[in-house]
Amino acid sequence: MCPLPVPPASNLNSSNLNSPGQRSARLPAPFAVVDVETSGLAAARDRILSIAVIQVDTDGSVEAEWSTLLDPGCDPGPVHIHGLTRERLAGSPRFPDIVDRLHAQLAGRVLVAHNASFDWQFLATEAARAAWDLPVERRMCSCVLARRLDLPLPDFRLATVADFWSVPFERQHDALCDARVVAKILPHMLALAVEQDVELPIATGGRVPVLRSAQAPRARCAFLNPGQLTAAGLVQGMRVALTGETGTPRATLERLLTEAGLAVADAVSRRTSVLVANDSAAGSGKAKAAADHGIPVIDEATLLRLLAGVTAGTPRDTGGADTGSPVPATAVPATAVPASQEAVADGSTRFAETPGSGSQDVRGSVSSPVRVASGGRKAARSAARPLGVRRVLVLGGPHADAAAVRERVIESGGLAAVNLTASVTDVVCLPGGETDRRMTRIRSRGLPVTTADTFLRLLANLAAAGPRPPGGTTASEPRALVRGAVVDLPTAAAGTRWTVAANWAWDSTVEIDLVAFLVGADELVSDDDDVVFFNQPRTDDGAATLSVDGPSEQAIALDLAVLPSSVHRVVVAAALGAGRTFGEIGPVSVMARTPDGQPWLTATLDAATTERTLILAEVYRRNGLWRFRAVGQGHDHGLAALARSYGVDAED
Repeated sequence: MCPLPVPPASNLNSSNLNSPGQRSARLPAPFAVVDVETSGLAAARDRILSIAVIQVDTDGSVEAEWSTLLDPGCDPGPVHIHGLTRERLAGSPRFPDIVDRLHAQLAGRVLVAHNASFDWQFLATEAARAAWDLPVERRMCSCVLARRLDLPLPDFRLATVADFWSVPFERQHDALCDARVVAKILPHMLALAVEQDVELPIATGGRVPVLRSAQAPRARCAFLNPGQLTAAGLVQGMRVALTGETGTPRATLERLLTEAGLAVADAVSRRTSVLVANDSAAGSGKAKAAADHGIPVIDEATLLRLLAGVTAGTPRDTGGADTGSPVPATAVPATAVPASQEAVADGSTRFAETPGSGSQDVRGSVSSPVRVASGGRKAARSAARPLGVRRVLVLGGPHADAAAVRERVIESGGLAAVNLTASVTDVVCLPGGETDRRMTRIRSRGLPVTTADTFLRLLANLAAAGPRPPGGTTASEPRALVRGAVVDLPTAAAGTRWTVAANWAWDSTVEIDLVAFLVGADELVSDDDDVVFFNQPRTDDGAATLSVDGPSEQAIALDLAVLPSSVHRVVVAAALGAGRTFGEIGPVSVMARTPDGQPWLTATLDAATTERTLILAEVYRRNGLWRFRAVGQGHDHGLAALARSYGVDAED
């Protein structure tokens, strides 16, 4: 077999693709293309202002359109974006008035939207408020489909994808106009998916978060929790829970607590500072929990007396060891710098990086040197990276062997693919890989297939020949990281809204939950709001948001400018249900995307066969910079045990 050739740059563009009408492909099911405009970003708190549904038949033709404005019963939010003022919405129906009509529009169809997780969460939450279940058994995100198709785009916003297919966009952030654009680009993308034999990202089921109280959300307490109540009295930042009947109206007590700089807790946990309970509440669930956790209990009269002399607390935004904001990186040569180990109290290993800064990469944006670390087992790799930018798919073999080949691919400058996409350039076939169902597609595409031994010999020969031009590098090629590698995020140049996305084998039937812990200098969350998971998909301040975009695609979006300075690290992990392990899934790809949606860093992480939770990545502060670390640390315990290790009160 000849040495691996450098692939030519992709010539995929809209002009050299056949139109949908020239193909015989039919849609797998009738679709309901949906778009909603909302008063905000949190489905459990904000409301829908307008809905549009376009029914698309299996031949790609539009059957019917339906849209309506809604009176949300609240402030319409960012009018400068959607243009829906109070006056324009006045007199429109409420959601319960149209939910039966919406039910009929969606019945028997696959829901499709651009960022389908967002639209579905709002629709399902509004329906839950109206005591309805929407008939959505399957949904698909057109943005995820565009990513799977490897479209050569600077980002995957709807307007960008529409422009690629030469679909005019009459007016953005108008529900009906947005839905029409998705309906027009959908047949193009589905036809290309058939041509590339790409599996559609159709998610089954439709879990809906438990609704929170309809009351306005409480503002995050501005002070750090100092712990339990002592004889010294109340201190700003203490978490106060209330239970049972009170002489003062509950709303008044909560207002007094908030104005005093105290946090109102809805439940009792080991982080609760004090429980307020009169005699009538002695047997309540909160009182029992307080007894279990050793939480002090006082009555209402004592609370009112203590409120007259609350001691000043430590503000969140000035507490902790590292309070500096991320600063711009200065340009230095992009060389690999070894990282030293830094022992921490729990016996694990952190990596202390040499302070560094950024350089200019092939995309013209500021990047940073990669600091490679792997538990002290490896030194920094040579700057010679023989593979250039190639995507290598490894099939078959024992887990350890496949993981070792993927690691060598990354160390040599290539990218380790998790799925067979249009950008895969090479396939390494280990024992058993020849029976993989993807081999038919691999052969039809003429991809080079080699054994592990032959592939590794080629790597050695290429490395001995010296550095070579990377070749094939495109604007969308991310930088591959080995497990443990650390990179500074160029927030000053690129912006502060970054996304940590995870994906795995498209044909996996194992349900994975992505979770993020926002921890302080003590490596613990300060309160329950600092956890993002399925049933709490967004922090109240919008600093972290979970999106479930497809059956094998989930992401945590972070606004680093919004994160309080008391949050020093965001830990992103994946968890499986009881009885399932990552050995059933295979490698997980984790990617950091820039604020404009471009893939910037990627790591392919291999857990061993028995892990039920896997820490994927960390985004953390160090020396005034935000940094990204590819972790890949697995645990045999479940999500509840992992959550408890970060200070979250969770039950198995």
